[in-house]
Amino acid sequence: MTNWLPDLSAGAGPLYQRLADSIESDIDKGVIDAGAKLPPQRDLAYDIGTTVGTVGRAYQLLRERGLVSGEVGRGTYVLAQHAEAPKPDVEPSLQGTRPIDAPSGKLRFDSTAAPDVGQGAVIADILARTAQEHPHDISSYTRDFPERWYEAGSRWLARNSFRPSPDSIVPTIGTHAAVMAAIAALTMPGDYVLFEHLTYSQIARSAGLIGRRIALVASDEQGIDPEDFERVCAQKHPRMMFLMPTAKNPTLVTMPAERRQAIARIAREYNVALIEDDLYGELTDDPTPLLAEYAPERTIVAGGLSKSVAAGVRGGWLSCPPAYRHRIRVAHKMMTGGLPFLLAELGTRLVLSGQASDIRKRCIADIRLRLALVRETLAGFDLRSRDNVPFVWLTLPDPWLSGTFKKACLEHGVLIDDEDEFKAGRSEQVFHSVRFGISQPRQSNDVAGGVAVIRRLLDEGRAGYDSFS
Repeated sequence: MTNWLPDLSAGAGPLYQRLADSIESDIDKGVIDAGAKLPPQRDLAYDIGTTVGTVGRAYQLLRERGLVSGEVGRGTYVLAQHAEAPKPDVEPSLQGTRPIDAPSGKLRFDSTAAPDVGQGAVIADILARTAQEHPHDISSYTRDFPERWYEAGSRWLARNSFRPSPDSIVPTIGTHAAVMAAIAALTMPGDYVLFEHLTYSQIARSAGLIGRRIALVASDEQGIDPEDFERVCAQKHPRMMFLMPTAKNPTLVTMPAERRQAIARIAREYNVALIEDDLYGELTDDPTPLLAEYAPERTIVAGGLSKSVAAGVRGGWLSCPPAYRHRIRVAHKMMTGGLPFLLAELGTRLVLSGQASDIRKRCIADIRLRLALVRETLAGFDLRSRDNVPFVWLTLPDPWLSGTFKKACLEHGVLIDDEDEFKAGRSEQVFHSVRFGISQPRQSNDVAGGVAVIRRLLDEGRAGYDSFS
């Protein structure tokens, strides 16, 4: 990368975006090769006359585009962007495997959508009947929500002793849209929203795009640290916190009841609204009461169909205190353009007919079989998994780094996520871990082949991996 400088004369938008676009253009043109290390942020900031923060935002944007991978203390490296022909030593089960939505020759271990258990036939039947019975509703905008849409959300979000009333429900286009509607409705630009260091980071990035500031809260093996939560509340005066108390993505930590009670008490003391994402919780049989039961007056519960029924349906709901409901519904419409009748009716019929629950049971059975295979293949390694949940959190043995291991898996035909994918903000914490999902490969032998690649890389260590071979 000697003597290279980006061309910032073209393009539009803020400087960090033009910088990211220029680097992407040079990667596409071959000016910057795959595997090349980008200049340190401080050096590049000096060379182009801007701040380190601007360069950092550009590098973050490149990471979100899947162009680079960064490691604290190691640097930022350009990822290979084009699929290569399978190498002779790739496991036979990977040869010819090409899921329709994955890059050529790659196994999709970077998704946790519901597995294909034949739900397409059920969905096709419901869609056909809906089109026949509601032709006018499909051809027009959705202005009025029928009561059955609220009842479906009330049933789907119910878990353990939590039973939300239909008048607390907002139907949404998936769980992500539900959470973002709540953030947009109940906070203002410049307000702080709290996240754990590791979490579903797409929410943090989306919140940043609409002007919310992100603050991080420490957590441990039992979830969010109440003392640090209280410290950040006293210092930052946040308006809201996003958390996943049950089967948290990516670490699978479940917060015990005592910790949830402490979080609820502190949130009440500092007037912080809570968003409880229960998307993976609804796959578990965990008996711990939902956080909403300890702080019902300030907790929004979000869930949907993507992990347990069908991600393409985009079915989602949230339950909230009645005072929030109208504001969140309006915010959801403003941010998404409105709820499509066809999708909302599809999700509703799946739930109210009981077919969504049946599909969830089949998905869970399939996930259990795949997890058993993973646990057997990776026995002896520091692996965290949970029955029914379609991903694994793997702590890497020394000297593997998260980004390097992700790149090694990519070059051997397997797409996984490194820890940076789950960092909600700039964090100095290093976990040396990766997450991989096991629900998207079509067949169990595909899962076996992908996990075999991971096992072989772990056994060989970095001494057996040469990024320039």
